Amino acid sequence: MLNKKALIPALVLAAAASAALPAAAQSYGQSYGPHGRPHHAQPAGYGYGPSVNVRIDQLDRRIDQGLRTGQLSRREAGRLRAELNSVQRLEVGYRRGGLSGWERADLDRRLDRLAAQVRYERRDWDNRRG
Repeated sequence: MLNKKALIPALVLAAAASAALPAAAQSYGQSYGPHGRPHHAQPAGYGYGPSVNVRIDQLDRRIDQGLRTGQLSRREAGRLRAELNSVQRLEVGYRRGGLSGWERADLDRRLDRLAAQVRYERRDWDNRRG
């Protein structure tokens, strides 16, 4: 029969293993609904998607690309970039006091609207010849 000195470390090891296995099974990449389908109502993972700075950089690149390829006129690009700069200034102001959930949602809404404007302006054929 095992003595106490051998039994206690074995119990500690078993308890640690039983606590570690459920934590290792968590999925941080994708959340699923009750029927096994991806659940899009809640953000997946630790955060809420790309950061505001990443989205601003992506939109800036899309405006530059539209200007280079002729999909955007200089006037359209200037107006879109001014709107982007406005959102960026607002983000700096929000971050001064700490970014709350409401402020993050406000920035996301503004960036979503601006992304839709960039997409529309690049596809509206206003600046094309022929």
